[in-house]
Amino acid sequence: MKILLLVTPNFNLAATMAFVDPFRAANYLEGLTRFQWVVASLGGGPCLASNGVAVQTEKLNGIQEDVFEIVVVSASWTPETVSTPHLLALLRKWARTGCIMGGLDTGAFILADAGLLSGRRATVHYEHIDSFKELYPDIEVSEDIFIHDGKRFTCSGGIASSDIALHLIRASAGDALANAAARYIFHPILRPAGTSQNPVGAEPLGRTTPKVVRHVISIMELHLEQTLSIPELCNKADVSQRQLDRLFKQYVGKSPALYYRDIRLDRARGLITQTDMLMSEIAIASGFSSQVHFSRAYRERFGLSPRSDRVEGRIPFEFRAWPMHRKAQDIG
Repeated sequence: MKILLLVTPNFNLAATMAFVDPFRAANYLEGLTRFQWVVASLGGGPCLASNGVAVQTEKLNGIQEDVFEIVVVSASWTPETVSTPHLLALLRKWARTGCIMGGLDTGAFILADAGLLSGRRATVHYEHIDSFKELYPDIEVSEDIFIHDGKRFTCSGGIASSDIALHLIRASAGDALANAAARYIFHPILRPAGTSQNPVGAEPLGRTTPKVVRHVISIMELHLEQTLSIPELCNKADVSQRQLDRLFKQYVGKSPALYYRDIRLDRARGLITQTDMLMSEIAIASGFSSQVHFSRAYRERFGLSPRSDRVEGRIPFEFRAWPMHRKAQDIG
């Protein structure tokens, strides 16, 4: 089985290698080259990943007539900059030949631009879900770690890339080899389809925040556009405002009102840097009735205006990150 890995500038190296490694392990364990892969980019040569590591790639034009069984697009920031007519035409051509077409992280945006996800289910990293929904209303967006819909798959990235790779190995070569490859790379549990990116109750370092604080945050995340007052939040969570203030300052480091404002601004920043929505629409979608108030709060949080961030925010740089909100799964 021959696999094409098409990487874009500033792609996520960890997600890409997490996808490749189960196939490498499967080959090693079988003692034969069952799976082969080619890493390519539009320009060929060294392609710089988001962590500063460069990977040597083939030039896409040099392999565009090759036959592949799986074609995977791995992208991260600014996928729209590589969605050229030539690339989209190539992706559609490979899809017509019956290839399994996949997207890692924001590679789904590029597949969607090619029309290869229309009418299907898909996923992206939770940081990009809001913008993906806005840009592609004809796609059913899921918060699962991966989606396999016919001959299309999309994956949120990170170590979830190993999960979808192991499922592809399982489909191609059976349970025994998939299990052996998973054990070899110390992937302890092969997560099934339907696994959420943010499962209820899962915290890698264990629970340190009181349940009432987590409950209030879940309510906030369900009301980012139609906001609630702090007294309304207290009433829904059955906690006094004084106690909630104390708990938030102790465990979150800021007041409930400031935390609520900040997660709405985090959502706004995602829409500003990842879509072309009007600023007035983004302000409303983030719970701000006044665009003046929205711009002032945005500058206070991020140090620049929304319009400036739309330009500068599309340029990836090494430590560009912010705490995006997580959509609540079940607040009980």
